[in-house]
Amino acid sequence: MSGRRIVFLDRDGTLNEEPADEQVDSLDKIRLMPGVVPALLDLQRAGYSFVVVTNQDGLGTDSLPQDRFDRAHRFILDLFASQGIEFEAVYLCPHFKHQDCACRKPRLGMLDPFLRDHEIDRERSFMVGDRDTDLEFAANLGIEGLRIRLDGSPAETWPAIAARILGAGRRASVRRRTKETEIEVRVDLSREDPIAVRTGLGFFDHMIEQIARHGGFSLELACRGDLHVDEHHTVEDCALALGEALRAALGDKRGIGRYGFLLPMDEAEARVALDLSGRPYFLWEGRFGRERVGELPTELVPHFFRSLADSLGAALHIEVRGENTHHMVEACFKSVGRSLRQAVRPVGGELPSTKGTL
Repeated sequence: MSGRRIVFLDRDGTLNEEPADEQVDSLDKIRLMPGVVPALLDLQRAGYSFVVVTNQDGLGTDSLPQDRFDRAHRFILDLFASQGIEFEAVYLCPHFKHQDCACRKPRLGMLDPFLRDHEIDRERSFMVGDRDTDLEFAANLGIEGLRIRLDGSPAETWPAIAARILGAGRRASVRRRTKETEIEVRVDLSREDPIAVRTGLGFFDHMIEQIARHGGFSLELACRGDLHVDEHHTVEDCALALGEALRAALGDKRGIGRYGFLLPMDEAEARVALDLSGRPYFLWEGRFGRERVGELPTELVPHFFRSLADSLGAALHIEVRGENTHHMVEACFKSVGRSLRQAVRPVGGELPSTKGTL
């Protein structure tokens, strides 16, 4: 994953209510779209940048004199700036609909200067607008388009759009194929369902499900491994794929809790310390009294968590004690899930690091 997360925005009907022709330069008639300010603040705190792309038919002609437009446009930008919202760039197409213009939406010409200088994370960038041309523009750019309407459905409002964008930024899919295993993983940190795990090892499935259930995120994981050889490759590669998906879903980790937890299960107790630091490190302390629980060799339990820490880029310390091996193993998986719940949970908009990166 590379590139910047951008929200491209139409102006009229998206940032401000669509003005009537005679109100284009009437400053007292300008109304911002409901909910737009808190929505953009939430997105800005989450690390999104904003670029305005707008068709303004006949700008600079008698039908829309430049000075009339500039006065209203400056007023709108100043309104947002007064609330702490800045637009990185504003691109305008002044040509009429009937003119064959490469810079008019849904064509991408007006973005040429921006695209030359910036790489976009197209999976996590969006176009928000009120017209079909805005959605076509998004498709041409290879990003998702979201429609907003003043009197539209609940999904076509700024609060819903912000929630959609923030949720989409916390999803990831990973495919991992080797000679030993074939794995597909889908993670969504903004949802708690569905959770479905199929590895061919029943108890192992149940344990991975515990991570997602107690971690508070949606997880779909399917693995076809060489179980006719042994369980090692399946357990290890599932951990690597899961860690990679979680790391991708966290993005730049802006706004997360970062740290994670103590969990008792009957006589067993698991202590987990977690730091999503970007620096993999694993410590294990504990001994199991049985060699297997179901089809899962207990020697692979610390190996699973070591592989998870490596691919997730986390410092993970686990200490477990108890008498019942089943309880001890399950306490470890549940406790790691609970630690992840705390660590990945959005708690603000800042990056939780003095280094400026995680």
